[in-house]
Amino acid sequence: MNSQPNSGKTAFRPMAMCCALFFILGFVTWANGTLIPFLKIACNLETDLQAFFVTFASYIAYFFLAIPSSWILKKIGFKNGLVLSLVLLGVGSLIFIPAADSRSYILFLTGIFVQGSAMALLQTAVNPYLSIIGPIDSAAQRISIAGFFNKSAGIIVPLIFGTLFLKDSAAVTAKLEAAVDMEAKNAILDSLLQRVHTPYITLAVIFVLFAIVIKITHLPEVDVNAEEEHTDEHGAVVIKEKKTSVFQFPHLFLGSLAIFFCVAVEVMAGDIIGVYARELNIHGALVTYATTFTLGCMLLGYIVGIIAIPKFVSQQLALRICTMVGILFTVISVFTTGITSFIFVALLGIANSLMWPAIFPLGIKGLGRFTKTGSAIMIMGIAGGAIWPLIYGYLKDNLHVDFQHAFLYAMVPAYLYILYFATKGHRVGQK
Repeated sequence: MNSQPNSGKTAFRPMAMCCALFFILGFVTWANGTLIPFLKIACNLETDLQAFFVTFASYIAYFFLAIPSSWILKKIGFKNGLVLSLVLLGVGSLIFIPAADSRSYILFLTGIFVQGSAMALLQTAVNPYLSIIGPIDSAAQRISIAGFFNKSAGIIVPLIFGTLFLKDSAAVTAKLEAAVDMEAKNAILDSLLQRVHTPYITLAVIFVLFAIVIKITHLPEVDVNAEEEHTDEHGAVVIKEKKTSVFQFPHLFLGSLAIFFCVAVEVMAGDIIGVYARELNIHGALVTYATTFTLGCMLLGYIVGIIAIPKFVSQQLALRICTMVGILFTVISVFTTGITSFIFVALLGIANSLMWPAIFPLGIKGLGRFTKTGSAIMIMGIAGGAIWPLIYGYLKDNLHVDFQHAFLYAMVPAYLYILYFATKGHRVGQK
């Protein structure tokens, strides 16, 4: 059974499977929001910049593994690629166990990198599949539906992991500060890290079981080898000029850079909000579950996208609106204080929600037989989530820029580039 790109409807089974995979992606990805403050305490890290290597290890894997992932998919196929990615997720989760036992931050980062590599393979397969199992003009709607599951997982994981890992974190920190010798301090840290074992062993088992489900489930293939057809202003079918290289699609590379900045602002609003809240002297549950507030706002944005795209607004218009709202909310968050500032950082979830769903299909539109390679190039842009928190941490910790102004300097340029892609960049090189 084949499902052709741009067919009039979307098959239910592959759509449902994609939603389940996006839930897994969301759960693993947004666990970083909890791991940053947890590992800072448990591994006795001195600065936020050191802790931000949690996101670096996860997202930098996309840069190095995206292109190899496209080669792997060509060799072993879509379904086997999904199975392999889920098994690798399980392996990455199990690395957390010896990391906790040895209290090794480097080993934790290794496990996170392995998980990131698995997600690079998974993203390289799932996103183009989701974009072309139905009409390309409604791809943002399908990605929004899958994104709903992704961000639902993102809302759940801080609640679960925040409760498991960060419960009584203030008391633990106080005990560490009061510890009079290294033996007492080590006992506290060892006890804290024992919290890692059960959840990550459970995740490893779940990932392997789902890999088995994928293996025995029939999924239709999508033909991406034919060049895309389109109709001219008179309704006549036109075949695009035959392309010989992926480098003949400049909008693809501009789209990959847009994904870079999209993920950058998404991670800043989702993973860094806990650090931001702490700097605002907001304590308690708001800090522990800060990521949940941002992702709850993203969920609202996805609901709007599911309803509005493409019936009421185009993918391009939705993207332009989101970037302008993002700039506005960033400015308000920087020039306010306390709970108001925190709320507007969380509200960036709404602004960020429809960016990926709009950027990705615009970036791979018209690639035809280069879709798999183009998808890998787009996925490389996820490295923005690795780089941007480090830039923020460097501005704040090393250059001693006020944390709110550092946030402004990191966010606004990123939004401005996305706005360029939404208005002009996605049309570059396309006839």
